[in-house]
Amino acid sequence: MNRPATETTDAEAPEGLSPAPLRPYLIIAVVLCGLYFLYSWVQYAYFRTPSWDLGIFGQSVRAYAEFRAPVVDIKGPGFHILGDHFSPVTALLAPLYWIWPSPASLLFAQAALFAASAVVVGRTTQQVLGSRAAGIGLTVAYGLSWGLQEAVKSDFHEIAFAVPLLALTCRALLLGRWTAAVAWSAPLVLVKEDMGLTVAMVGAVLFLKGQKRLGAALAGFGVAAFALTVLVLIPAASRVGEYDYWSKIEKTGQGAETSVGQVIGDALVSGERWEMVIFLLAVTGFLALRSPLILLVLPTLGWRFLSQDPNHWGMHWHYSAILMPVVFLALVDAVRSVRTSPRAWLAAYGRVAVPVATAVALVLAANLPLRELTKPETYRTDARAEQAQAAVDAVPEGVSVEADVSLLAHLTADHRVYWVGTSKGATPDYLAFDLRGWSQQISDPAQLASQLHPEARYEITYRSDGFAVLKRV
Repeated sequence: MNRPATETTDAEAPEGLSPAPLRPYLIIAVVLCGLYFLYSWVQYAYFRTPSWDLGIFGQSVRAYAEFRAPVVDIKGPGFHILGDHFSPVTALLAPLYWIWPSPASLLFAQAALFAASAVVVGRTTQQVLGSRAAGIGLTVAYGLSWGLQEAVKSDFHEIAFAVPLLALTCRALLLGRWTAAVAWSAPLVLVKEDMGLTVAMVGAVLFLKGQKRLGAALAGFGVAAFALTVLVLIPAASRVGEYDYWSKIEKTGQGAETSVGQVIGDALVSGERWEMVIFLLAVTGFLALRSPLILLVLPTLGWRFLSQDPNHWGMHWHYSAILMPVVFLALVDAVRSVRTSPRAWLAAYGRVAVPVATAVALVLAANLPLRELTKPETYRTDARAEQAQAAVDAVPEGVSVEADVSLLAHLTADHRVYWVGTSKGATPDYLAFDLRGWSQQISDPAQLASQLHPEARYEITYRSDGFAVLKRV
């Protein structure tokens, strides 16, 4: 006699679960980790940093490693990072930073976390669908998915922890291990403030699967954690006493306030916003829509739709990485469910969905960031990288320095670092300028120094075509 799903416990293996040896998936994960880290390392070593985020996270993790409050001077002198985004989970990287005190250690950690999630996705696929070919194929498709590759390209972010946690949460939901689903999803509230809403949605899925009391409790926990974080914890650590990112919804890029109706209207007609939804579902042949797991993408897609910041739309940056384990395991759930569909065409589509998803991922990968690893010029050090390294070397260890985005991450390990233009109230020992500028070119670094810090005098100690270093005298 079949037992109802509500009786499945974490200690039991659900009936019909196929064996799935770990070794093949570990091998693939090691390869993926190597590819992710190689790409990240080349970007870092050759000063191809796409943003200031690696510098910010490098500074905060260094603070944790030194048992200090996570003050990130890059955001402003004395800026407490938990007043910006609530991501205390990054403190877990402190032991790795003790071993390897460099922002590159964060890049390695992210690569390892992404690769670990691929093991969960692939092995779960084989166990649920009973096919090693499907498991290995979907592992590759997932590992090369556009969401993960764009996140690797964007340097390190705290969502690296959310990716394996969500994979494990979806696995538990697929296998009917309800307590495990709660255990894996609850820590998401420590990854980033908005993840509380995702935890609440896990509770909603549990509710739909018949676990009404457990689901309602988890949903309540998720909503409460979100409210506590954005209304109490972040404002308490923030200089302005509030959650600053509400402005991403309330204001346009020009600073003008927008009405709720205008925000929703703009979101619904935005092609770039809808593009990310189409590509998100297309990697599963749209079959993921048949699984309740797809509900887990709604909180993230919701705030991205409402945001007035174009960086939150489309397929770029790291924001879609946390959606990848959800949609791929939703595909697995859907394939399992349509096997017994009375509609012959749907059952037939389910049989080819995984091979199609794998083929689509491989085709898309030809135009995604990791393709750069196949090009010889990727590994060539150009004059700009050499000049940037010389500029970093010209700043003595242990001093305070104000620098441009391109140099920030390379200085955080052994300097107190400020970002050009946000160091008001501090007078750094050194200034390090990218003369090509992040937003404009710099023709006279000495003049810029006098404008930024009229209270001090600086002289140039290093200058090349691309960079200048000045010392306070």
